[in-house]
Amino acid sequence: MSSQGRGTLSTAKPKRRRMDKTHWLYIAVIAAVVFGAAIGLLAPEVGKSLKPLGTMFIALIKMVIAPIIFCTLVIGVGSIAKAATVGKVGGLALLYFMTMSTVALAIGLLVGNIIHPGAGLHLQPYKAGGGAEENSTVKFLMEMIPGDIPVLPTLVLALMVGFAVQSLGKAGEPVLNGVKHIQKVVFKLMTMIMWLAPVGAFGAIAAVVGATGWAAIGSMAILMGAFYLTCALFIVVILGSILRLVTGLNIFTLMRYLGREYLLIFATSSSESALPRLMAKMEHAGVSKPVVGITVPTGYSFNLDGTAIYLTMSALFISTAMGLPMNLGEQIGLLVFMVIASKGAAGVTGAGLATLAAGLAAHKPVLLDGMGVIVGIDKFMSECRALTNFTGNAVATLLIGKWTKELDIERAREVLAGRNPFDEINMEDDDHGSSSGASEQSAAGTDSAAGTTGTRGSDGPAQGERVPATV
Repeated sequence: MSSQGRGTLSTAKPKRRRMDKTHWLYIAVIAAVVFGAAIGLLAPEVGKSLKPLGTMFIALIKMVIAPIIFCTLVIGVGSIAKAATVGKVGGLALLYFMTMSTVALAIGLLVGNIIHPGAGLHLQPYKAGGGAEENSTVKFLMEMIPGDIPVLPTLVLALMVGFAVQSLGKAGEPVLNGVKHIQKVVFKLMTMIMWLAPVGAFGAIAAVVGATGWAAIGSMAILMGAFYLTCALFIVVILGSILRLVTGLNIFTLMRYLGREYLLIFATSSSESALPRLMAKMEHAGVSKPVVGITVPTGYSFNLDGTAIYLTMSALFISTAMGLPMNLGEQIGLLVFMVIASKGAAGVTGAGLATLAAGLAAHKPVLLDGMGVIVGIDKFMSECRALTNFTGNAVATLLIGKWTKELDIERAREVLAGRNPFDEINMEDDDHGSSSGASEQSAAGTDSAAGTTGTRGSDGPAQGERVPATV
C-alpha cells in the first residue's frame, strides 16, 4: 500500500518544465542588438571597427546556402509529386499553397516599394582597413571559412536531381531518404551556426549604427513595423476575405478559437510547436481526419505566408540600404526564385536567413554584405512570421475541407461561436493521439506526401524553428 501510495504521489507531482535552449539564444540576440546599438552611438569608430564580426557570420551562412537549397529542393520536388498522388486533397492543397505563397511574396514586394525601407543608410560591403596587423588577422579568420557555392547552378542541379529521383519511382526512395539524412546534418550545422548570431548581430548593428547613427535604428524600426502591419492586413483582408467567401466563417472568430495556440507560438517563436493542437482543433471544428492529416503537415512545409512576406521585404530593405535598388525585372526574378526556395525555409532556426541569402546571391551577390542588419532584427520578426504561417495553415485546412466537401460547416459555426467548446483537458492528456490519428489516415500524406514533414515527424520538435523554428 505504501509503495503504491508513493508511486501515486510521484506520478501526480507536476514536472517542472525547463526553459528551452533557444530561449537563451533569443535573449542573447536581443542583448547583442541593444549593446551593439549603444556602442555604435557612444563610440562610432569602435562600432565601425566591429564590422568583421558581422561579415564573418554572414560568410558562415553563405557556406551552407547551397547544401540547404540542394537538399530541400530535391526533397521538395519529390514531395510535390507524391502529395499530388494522394488525390484531390493533396493536389488541391498544393495548388492553393503555391498560389498563396506567390500572393504573399508579391505583397511583400509591393509594400517594400511603397515604404522604401533602408533608405538613407548607405551600407557598404566590408573592406579591411586600419593597421596591417588587424587586416592580417581578419584575413586569416576569413580564410578559415569555406567559400560559398554558386546558387543558381545548385538550383538547376537540385531540380534535375529531384525530377530524376521522381522518375525512378520506388527505386528512387532510398536516394530520397539519403538526401533527407544529409538534410538533417546540414540543418544541424545551420543550428550550430545560429548560436553565433549574437556575435554577428552585435558586430553588424554596432557597425551600421556607428556609421549612420539614429538613422539605422529608425530604418530597422520602420521595417519591423511595416512587416507586422503587412502580416496583420494579410491575415485580416486576404485570408479573412477568402475564408468568408468560401465558407462564410469569420476570421476573427477563428483567431479567437485558436487563442491558446497563438500564446504558445508567441512564447516559442514557432508555429511548429502548435502543430498537434492545430490538427486536433481542426478536427473538432468539423474538418475530416484525412483532410487534416494531409493539409496541415503539408502546409507546414509549403504554406509559409509570413515567411514569404519577410523574404521579399527584407531583400528590398537590404538593396535600398546599400544603394543598389532592384529594378522591376530583378524583383520579378527574385519573386520567382523565392516561390521555389521558400519551400525550404521551414524546419530549422536560420533557414529563413539562408533562403534570403540564397535569393540575394542569385541576383546580386554584393547584397549579402548587407544581411548583418537583418540578422540583428530577425528574431524580433520571428513571432509575427510564425503567427502568420500558423493562421494561413488553419484557414487553408478549412478551405480545403470545404472544397472537397469534407467540412461540417454547421459544426464549424457552432465551434467558432463558442457553443461547442474544445476540450482542453483531454487535449492535454491525448496530445499525441489526436495528431497520430490524423497522421495514420494520411500515411503517404504526412510522411511521403509532405516532403520535409517526414523529417519533422520522426524527430519531433528537436530541430530549429519547430521548437524555438523561423522559417
